[in-house]
Amino acid sequence: MPETAVEFDPFSSEYFDDPTETYRRLREEAPVYFSERYGFYALSRFDDLVAAHRDWKGLSSAHGVDLSTLSLDPDLVKMLGMIIMMDPPEHDRFRALVSRVFTPRAMAAFEPMIRGVIVDLLDPLADRPFDAVAEFAALFPVEIISRMLGVPEGERQQIRHWLDLSLHREPGEMEMTAEGQNAMLSLVVYFQDLAKAKREHPDDDMLTRLTEVTIDRGDGEQTQLTNGEIAGFAALLGGAGAETVTKLVANAVVLFDQHPDQWKKVVADPERIPAAVEEILRIHPPSQYQGRFSVEERTYEGGTIPAGFPVLLLTGAATRDARTFDRPDEFDIDRQQAVAIGFGHGVHSCLGAALARMESRIAIEEITKRWTRLEVDRSGLRRVSMSNVAGYSSVPVTPVR
Repeated sequence: MPETAVEFDPFSSEYFDDPTETYRRLREEAPVYFSERYGFYALSRFDDLVAAHRDWKGLSSAHGVDLSTLSLDPDLVKMLGMIIMMDPPEHDRFRALVSRVFTPRAMAAFEPMIRGVIVDLLDPLADRPFDAVAEFAALFPVEIISRMLGVPEGERQQIRHWLDLSLHREPGEMEMTAEGQNAMLSLVVYFQDLAKAKREHPDDDMLTRLTEVTIDRGDGEQTQLTNGEIAGFAALLGGAGAETVTKLVANAVVLFDQHPDQWKKVVADPERIPAAVEEILRIHPPSQYQGRFSVEERTYEGGTIPAGFPVLLLTGAATRDARTFDRPDEFDIDRQQAVAIGFGHGVHSCLGAALARMESRIAIEEITKRWTRLEVDRSGLRRVSMSNVAGYSSVPVTPVR
């Protein structure tokens, strides 16, 4: 019986549950895929994604980065003031304001703080069963990035709750829920108010520094950032800093439970943990796709994308491409990686990639110090239903010494 044509719906329950087979068919049967239902194109092969990430002139970010924003008027998208929704040269001017904070060297100064936050969360868990997401992986990343931004203690977890609501999608729905829209509005207003407070009462944090910098907007004049622009920075950094690492660490717990031989390797030799983080990122990238808009026609091996359409760069498909990776579906922490795209690539490579890698490494290190393994109750695993972010909302575990 002939196989039906592959269908890719990024808002379906099947996609939220596990898109692995859909991705395989896309790579083989429709590497330049067009969705009749949603009106987007999608690329799924590794080499095509690398080329697309580098091609900001043909595939613009200024129209948005997910299907919801890509359907908006570009002038409305511009009002959001987020650097991931800008193209060079504007993008480069704004990115330069914060890029120095996130270099690997700069991150080294934060390691004691990061380890302290992680240790403080793990120590009380002792040897009792716990949820590796709700009681650990969901808590520490937002605590860390919020401290760096200057969010007061006691208000940091609220940032995560707003972000989760804004990213949630009901099956079959492209747009935010009404609750998600209210949450995003609350988040932006919160950061605008906090930026205003930092101008009046400066502190030693990132938001204060953003109130003090000036930027050339292309007209030769140096001006300060508005509170709205600072809120855009903060919402972006808070969102990326909270969601990505939460999903990566939860994925790590599940993958190591499924592959105890790989877990034994990192327990025996913690120096292998950074390579393990890269392999976790390859097998299950938290950011499953990045959105672009084709402002110029582009042709790939599998077909042509005309100008004027949303385009999804399917990272989750590309990192399992057998044309690039030997044994692509196997979890192997000793794998020699190709160009890394799990945290993006090109001009929009993730600002916080060094921070995310450090947090993930330290989290795994501290787990290895406490327990022989974490046994996952697989019947209790639950996945999120989010726009372009994939991972677990619940990972129940029983620690074993």
